[in-house]
Order: sequence, then structure tokens, then C-alpha cells
Amino acid sequence: MASKSFSEEDLSCPVCYEIFKDPLLLSCSHSVCKVCLQKSKESRECPVCRRKSSKEGPPPNLALKNLCESFSVEKIQRSSAGSEVLCSQHGEKLKLFCLEDQQPVCLVCRDSKSHKNHNFSPINEAALDLKEEMKIKLKPLQEKLVIFKDVKLEYDQSAEEMKIQTQHTERRIKEEFQKLHQFLRDEEAARIAALREEEEQKSQMMKEKMEKMSREISSLSDTIRAVEEEMGAEDVSFLQNYRTTITRTQCRLEHPERLSGALIHVEKHLENLKFTVWEKMQEIIHYTPVTLNPITAHPQLVLSEDLTSVRFSDERQNLPDNPERFNDSRAVLGSEGFNSGTHCWDVDVGENTIWVLGVMAESAERKGDIYSRSGIWCMFYYAGKYGAGSTPKPETLLSFNRKLQKIRVTLDRDGGKLSFSDAVNNTHLHTLTHTFTERDFPFFSTGCKLAPLKILPVKVCVSVEQQS
Repeated sequence: MASKSFSEEDLSCPVCYEIFKDPLLLSCSHSVCKVCLQKSKESRECPVCRRKSSKEGPPPNLALKNLCESFSVEKIQRSSAGSEVLCSQHGEKLKLFCLEDQQPVCLVCRDSKSHKNHNFSPINEAALDLKEEMKIKLKPLQEKLVIFKDVKLEYDQSAEEMKIQTQHTERRIKEEFQKLHQFLRDEEAARIAALREEEEQKSQMMKEKMEKMSREISSLSDTIRAVEEEMGAEDVSFLQNYRTTITRTQCRLEHPERLSGALIHVEKHLENLKFTVWEKMQEIIHYTPVTLNPITAHPQLVLSEDLTSVRFSDERQNLPDNPERFNDSRAVLGSEGFNSGTHCWDVDVGENTIWVLGVMAESAERKGDIYSRSGIWCMFYYAGKYGAGSTPKPETLLSFNRKLQKIRVTLDRDGGKLSFSDAVNNTHLHTLTHTFTERDFPFFSTGCKLAPLKILPVKVCVSVEQQS
């Protein structure tokens, strides 16, 4: 190409010393970059010879521009060719790949002692083969990356759900304490009202007695004053009025009673105040032996605010698929697990047409079809039929002459029994036996939209024990 006869210095701008960019031809025959001329204080003055041009806008030097562009392209090509990796020992091109040493070599290396009896492959073929091998090696990493991204998405969902849970739980706590505060305020107001009422009644009684006493005192005072005046009169006058005066001294007023029961019965208002208020709290406080754990609930199960009832919904909630949650079977667990003792809870099944009640082992799998694996002991109602059993064994069908409304579940951990009975009339229904070896959780499942499953509260009793 023509540019090969020129050096980089020949094609450099005299101002910026770089290869010309958009060179302009001045009237003095010098050339300069368009940008350099624009930056000059005198746009008509040549930066080289200081000669002023008579032209307002010098024309572009197209020939020089083409030479510069060709020179730049050749320079890039020479640089690229010069960057080719050569053998560090022999300075030759690396054309082969040693399969034993797993490194590129030149033709001289191939014939040297260090690669004697080695197998070689052309660079392009070796690269192609190893890239295919690398793709195979890369695939598990790519799959693992997908898993990590999915888990991170679950983390993000869990973090968002955690915020929602915190806000919801805080609101429920405030609501419950507001009820307690309101109860205490109402109880305080009622007790103060009772105190004021007693004060009002006794104040009125006291007022009436004091008014009567004042009248009697006034009457006695008048009588005494009149008698004293007669006694101070002349003897004749005194004696003339004696019979009348002596009659006046005969007091017909009854002796005043000592005031009894006038003071406030403080003990009635303060006696065991905290205990009696606590005892009265039973009217607003409900206790259920089992509450539901929302982080285990299938996304189509909706729990009540107080976590004591569950119903099925067609709409699937957007909940994180955490390890504790059922993702296939529509089930939810109780919040507390049992590993000893006897525990009992009543469930109102009502008009629910699909339900399962029982217990589930802590280690039992919660993902997928849980009934195809072991770990659940239960009684169920489905398609109008009752049954009981333990997974994955075949269930035992049960027959009753009535529709059950309330089921009592009794877990005897130490005795190895799970019993079901009719809570309405306390009639035994069925008992499952098993040697329980780990913690078990109350288990609930439903697929009915019409009626929820409700865990019934038990009566709370406040008792006093006399210490011996």
C-alpha cells in the first residue's frame, strides 16, 4: 500500500503530534488537524509558520486523510501479527498441542527429548476438543448457578414475607393488648363507679341523719333556753309558770344512735383486687391446646387471625417455598411438637367434606405426596366415608350411624396410642398404636371451601391452693 513509504512522523499533526484526524490544508501548504486549528487562538493563522490564511475555512486534505487511515489500519494489523504467541524456547509458532503435558508446543518441541514419544494434536483440533470437554465440565456449574439463583429468589421472597409477617404479627399483638387494656379500663371504671355509688348512698344517709340531728339539737336548745329564762324570772312569775315549764323539761326525744356502717367498705373494693380481676378475665380469654403454624401451611390454606382454624381456597397465595411448608398436600401442622406425655385437642369439623386429622413425625417429608411415605397417623373423611390408618399402609374404613361434628384427638406418647373419639358424646371411634420415637406434631388437612376446621378452646379455671 502507498502508506508503507511514509513513517508515523510524516503523518503526524505538528500541533498534537498524533496521526492526523480530519486534516485541513492551509494556504501555506501546511496541514493541521481540524480540532487543533479550532483550538488555536487565531483560526486563520498557521500554527507552524504563523502565516495568516486568506480563506475563512480551509479545505480538507483528503489525500492526507486517506493515507493516515491506511497507515492506522496497517499499524493495527502489524501489532496483531506481532502479538502472536511464540514458543518461549525456540521462538517458533505454536502449532501443536501435547496431549501428555497438556500444553501448546512448536514443531521443534515435538522433536525434542522433553516430548519424546508424546502424542500431539493440531492446535485448532485440540482447542475444539477441549472446548467441548470444557462445556461438559461447565454444565454442572451452570446448573448449580441456576439452583443458587432459585434459592436466592426464595431468600428474597422469605425476606419480604418476613417483613409482612412482622407487620401483621405486630398489629395482632397490639389488637390483643388493646382488648386487655380495654377490659382493664372497663373493670377499673366499674369498680370506681361502685365505690362512688357506695359513697353517694352513705353520704345521702349521713346527710339525712345529720339534718335530723340538727333539728333535734335545735329543739333541745330552744327548750333549755326557755327554761333558763323562766328560771331567771321573778319568783311569783316563776311559780305561776312552773307547771308549764316543768312539762317542757320532759324530753320526748329518743337517745341518738351511734352511727354504724357509715364508713366505706374499703375491703370490699380492694380485697384480692388483682386476683378477682384476673379471675374475671376468663370471660374474654380463650385457650386452645393447639395453634396452627403458618410457616408450614400449604399456599391454598387460609388460617384465621388467632391461628385456631383453617380453610381451603382456590386462590394460591404467593408464599415462600421454605423447607417447613407443604407444597403439594393441603396440610398444616400445629405449632408445638410432643415427645412425651398425653395431649388432647378437639376439632370442629362441622360441614367440612374433606378432612384429615392426626399427628405427623418431625422428620417426615413435607414436599410432594406426603401420603405415599411413612410418618403420618390419622383419621380422615373423604367422599362421604370415614377411615383411619398410618401412611403408607392401606387405610381402615370406619362406619358410624351418624355424621361426626366434633372429633377429639388424644395422643398418648408414653403409651404409644393415638385415639379418636366423638367429642359431642365422648364416644370412642378408633385407636392407632405405634411406638413413637421422635417428636410428633398435630396434623390437619382439608380441601373443603365451605367449612373450616376449627380447634376448639378449653375452659380456663383459676384455682387457689392452700399451702400446708
